[in-house]
Amino acid sequence: METLTAQVGAHRAESEQSIDVKRKSAIKGAFFSEYIDMFDIYLPVVALSPVLFYFQPPNLSSGTETILASLVFITTLLGRPLGALLFGIMADSIGRRKASIYSVSGFGVVTLLIACLPGYQTLGIGAYVMLVLLRFIDGIFLGGGYTGAMPLAIEYSKKHQRGFVGGLIISGFPAAYVSINLITMLVFFLFPLNGLDSPYVQWGWRIPFIIGGVLAAFLALYYIFKVKESEIWESETGGVKREKLALSDLLRGKSGRNLLQVLLMMSGFWLTQNIITIYLPTGLLVHTLHLSGFEMTSTLLITYCVLFFSYIGSGMLGQKIGRRRFFLIAGPLIAVLGSALLYVLTTVPGLSLGTIMLLVGVLAVLVTSPWGVIVTYINERFVTDVRATGFGMGFSLSVIIPSFYAFYMDWLSALMPLALTSVVLLALGAVIGTLGAYMGPETKDVDF
Repeated sequence: METLTAQVGAHRAESEQSIDVKRKSAIKGAFFSEYIDMFDIYLPVVALSPVLFYFQPPNLSSGTETILASLVFITTLLGRPLGALLFGIMADSIGRRKASIYSVSGFGVVTLLIACLPGYQTLGIGAYVMLVLLRFIDGIFLGGGYTGAMPLAIEYSKKHQRGFVGGLIISGFPAAYVSINLITMLVFFLFPLNGLDSPYVQWGWRIPFIIGGVLAAFLALYYIFKVKESEIWESETGGVKREKLALSDLLRGKSGRNLLQVLLMMSGFWLTQNIITIYLPTGLLVHTLHLSGFEMTSTLLITYCVLFFSYIGSGMLGQKIGRRRFFLIAGPLIAVLGSALLYVLTTVPGLSLGTIMLLVGVLAVLVTSPWGVIVTYINERFVTDVRATGFGMGFSLSVIIPSFYAFYMDWLSALMPLALTSVVLLALGAVIGTLGAYMGPETKDVDF
């Protein structure tokens, strides 16, 4: 009898150890999926934006240059919801792991193709068209990169650790931002940018893209050899392909109502996020506060280093007090304190660099704090059958309307000074996010 008990105990310990290995592999995969996803997203913003003229006709007006430059970024964003839908359905139908492998392999190949693109002098306007088209396709694969990986990691996580895991995964975003900036700064230093025939213009900008493609290849191999399929998904489906697509299940009944609530909440928090991650670096730090390139880069690098840890802290706090309660506290704080900090940065003249760095850091930590909780929360809002599709659509489709924040600022400028429009949008986004969270339930005790 004692021998039998010992054998059962040893088998149980071995099983728990095996699950623990699978859990760690899935979490690492999700973190690096977010890291490489954001690395690729910021490539055109950081590494390519100084040399977009390489792909464009000469002697364009400044307005035309701005439009063409924005299309390179916007087309990627437009591709992401489509990718989230396609790969979400795939992840719910054939498995989280396979969807992750296909999407990661796809954006790795596309990123390498972009690194090989010729310029306008070689291909004419076709060079720019190919760049935009490849970025759109890249967006599709990037939209699928986290759609399978994040549900897989959350499903493997222990219930009491989901908050930490969600915060850890999303911390790949600031880690990627810091990495791409440091790599690009090094490439700039080694291969100067000085006219069309300079080393950086001809081939220096390609190096970060090659690095991005190689990172994606390593991640795909990691999923192939190290990551196992979600046991929760396998237990629900028997590990076989579903005959029925998940989309129809997602859009009706309880799941459909859950999706609408998540989309409302995420639209608000995407709007606040865009004010910090897109408007603040250029619109505020450069055009309003007139920081030099070095001062702006230093401010942002310090801020994003802090965000790496604050995302994890937010996830852990959301685990302790509840996801919904976290949003209901953070949302009003963003609307009031966040708007006040942004107002000071926008209107008070003569701020020292140290003061600006401090205010920007506090503002960024506060405004982006919900993102440390969002990954876990959205996954907990959907049942296993539609979890990947629901997460992908809730996370990505909601980015579209907030992405046009610049147009909203322009419209609001008819009623108030342009500098104050960002403050109004930040407060509005926080209110919408809070309302969306209020409409949903608490999820931290949900069983998968």
